[in-house]
Amino acid sequence: MIAIAGATLLDGSGGPPKPNAVVVVRDDRIEEVAWGSGARFPKDAVLIDAPGMTLMPGLIDCHDHLAHFGHDLATRWGINEPQSLRGARVYSVLKQTLETGFTTVRDAAGLDAGFREAVDSGLMPGPRLQVALNFITPTGGQADRTSPSGHSPSLVPQPDLPLGIADGPSAMRAKVREMVRAGADVIKTAVTGWGRPTRGLGPKDLIMTRAELDALVDEAHVMGRKVMCHVLGGPGLRMAVEAGVDSIEHGSYLNEDPDLLPMMARKGIWLIPTFSVFVHHAARGTPHESARAKDFREHHVSSLKLALKAGVKVAAGSDAGAWVHGNNAHELSCLVESGMTPLDAITAATGDAAQCLGMADAGTIAPGKKADLILARGNPLQDVTILERGRAVEFVMKDGRVFLDRRGAKPSP
Repeated sequence: MIAIAGATLLDGSGGPPKPNAVVVVRDDRIEEVAWGSGARFPKDAVLIDAPGMTLMPGLIDCHDHLAHFGHDLATRWGINEPQSLRGARVYSVLKQTLETGFTTVRDAAGLDAGFREAVDSGLMPGPRLQVALNFITPTGGQADRTSPSGHSPSLVPQPDLPLGIADGPSAMRAKVREMVRAGADVIKTAVTGWGRPTRGLGPKDLIMTRAELDALVDEAHVMGRKVMCHVLGGPGLRMAVEAGVDSIEHGSYLNEDPDLLPMMARKGIWLIPTFSVFVHHAARGTPHESARAKDFREHHVSSLKLALKAGVKVAAGSDAGAWVHGNNAHELSCLVESGMTPLDAITAATGDAAQCLGMADAGTIAPGKKADLILARGNPLQDVTILERGRAVEFVMKDGRVFLDRRGAKPSP
């Protein structure tokens, strides 16, 4: 039994901070939560004294790419290094991500289910994982990795990362089943393009039919999987909302269709804005990616503000894996820069993020919940950027196991 005492508690619910908190952990669960002058802890508990620190739930990133390491063609095709070396890179990223305070990550394509199983079984340290494996799109969409010259990286899919190309409603259903068979926790699709200069693949260009999307969403829900949908703007936004996807990933031009926002709120469709990735695209992307990211910045910020006003739930997701690893908390800084309060941004990466992922027993600090806890030196409500790269994070617990304690204690075995 462990007791964390003396910190200011942000419990992930969106409520105000609670001073002088005591949180008691037994095995992998939170047993007791108290605060104020009367808070006490069991005498036989191992004490972690934390005055001057902020105690929060482990942070959650709802959209990352932990196995992506660049946007150049060789890296995207996986032909620049042995797969064993790539696996070692992923191992390092998982450990680093956990130690910066992120105890759960939903990987939106690229990570196979074996990494999830390795983390769950204790073979490697890392955040709790939900994996999409790959995009599912028609020919020419994000799942189609054919080069501009017409070359394809492989005609044979990797058994653990199936090819995601599917044309027509029947093929969409079959592809969903194939992803689930390979271990997908969530189904990832895209109904618009993004940064390619190719005509028809821009951020408002529709790349899928309504019949195809309906089939994909229906089959995913039959199989008990949520659907995360890459879509920036144009008719694809309306189609995705009407079809009932579970989350809009990006939604950068929602401000051009504000009547969709009440529909999203009514249907419980989440918005995951992913501001962080577009900061990188604007600064370091190809000329056309940079121009587009800069062009819709005002639309993106306006879309977030309108969504919040309409009651749309917002969850944090960085999507920055191919640009940078270990700075998932940059998304919280971006959310604050775009109009959210620090408390709301932290909630978007804790309690609300857990709801988005369907994790009823995580994301908040309350009796019976998973013992996913972090301690940060200082007050992120005054400056949320202290969480970036885990600079202020001095203690990380996941499932009751201590993975980081910069106060000097050794990690539990």
